[in-house]
Amino acid sequence: MFEKLSYLQLQQYWWFLVGTLAALFVFMTFVQGGQTLLRELGRSETQRDLLVNALGRKWELGFTSLVMFGGALFAAFPLFYSVSFGGAYFVWMAILFCFIIQAVAYEYRKKPDNFLGQRTYEIFLFINGSLGIFLVGAALATLFSGGHFVVNEMHLSRWTNPLYGLEALANPFNIAFGLMLFFLSRLLASLFFINEIDDEAIYARARKSLLRCTLMFLAAFAYVAYAIATMKGYGYDPATGAVFAKEGKYLQNLLAMPAVAGMLLAGVLGLLAGVAMTLWGGSRRGIWPAGIGVVLVVLALFLTLGYNDTAFYPSLSDPQSSLTIQNSSGSRYTLVAMSYVSLMVPFVLGYIAFVWRAMSAKRLTVEEVENDPHHY
Repeated sequence: MFEKLSYLQLQQYWWFLVGTLAALFVFMTFVQGGQTLLRELGRSETQRDLLVNALGRKWELGFTSLVMFGGALFAAFPLFYSVSFGGAYFVWMAILFCFIIQAVAYEYRKKPDNFLGQRTYEIFLFINGSLGIFLVGAALATLFSGGHFVVNEMHLSRWTNPLYGLEALANPFNIAFGLMLFFLSRLLASLFFINEIDDEAIYARARKSLLRCTLMFLAAFAYVAYAIATMKGYGYDPATGAVFAKEGKYLQNLLAMPAVAGMLLAGVLGLLAGVAMTLWGGSRRGIWPAGIGVVLVVLALFLTLGYNDTAFYPSLSDPQSSLTIQNSSGSRYTLVAMSYVSLMVPFVLGYIAFVWRAMSAKRLTVEEVENDPHHY
């Protein structure tokens, strides 16, 4: 089956899977967004317990999707993994730290006699939801804006900036991208709480939060969308591998791939529809069209980055070192073998959907949390 595909088709297939995992992770960032809303939506300890337990039932799925995203990149595109994760060391270590303290917080927040205290663990959750997600957004933005690395003929790489990834925070585009992801996570969290929790006070505050976060998100999104449409990208000659700069490359990619452009438009409309049906239609299920919309938008952006002979990770130090799906992938044998393993993905997603539905069959109430001896 997969043996019949060309090497390029296998690389495109795996870039599609990587983009799908990235899209699912971005959708799951409603967990991080919710962690930043604990004090805003929960005015009492009981309400905060309710919010944390709603998120606690889902946080592992978000963490798992992030790990799967990194694992798929490592397996299918090992050169990107070594260049970015090894070169932009300080940024990725900061992100890792933010996600470690999230796991610790959910584990120990309500444990009796914990020496740090409940408030400390709630601060950990806030750090993960704010700084952690902002840094993830800034790191993803470098796929458009590029990184300071050089790759030699032996595929050995070195980072050329002593800040090892932190220099990305000096780029306004990267900052705007990080803020966009931060406000998107809060937007999704508001929709999630509205759908998941049976508490009228939290419901009313979540609607107000949704409006504020949507306006902030749209402002950041407009800037990022304009920047991507007008920025310089890098294409390459598939025959020789030579990389060249091209103005408006990403917009040209969308025009050259109408299916991807349609996916992007459908995703934006889905997100806006989810917000609109919640704010003005009175629905409590806006998380689903919004979530599907987010998945479509992120996947479309990844396809725009990697398809149509585009360097998905430009090098600012040496353009010829820029990474493409062709020069950064594993061997054909590796991609074929992993492709058979990837056939299990629909079953895994089906199991996750089944468990999600079982855990969210009815909205969470204060009484249910108080009667649960294992609550977060």
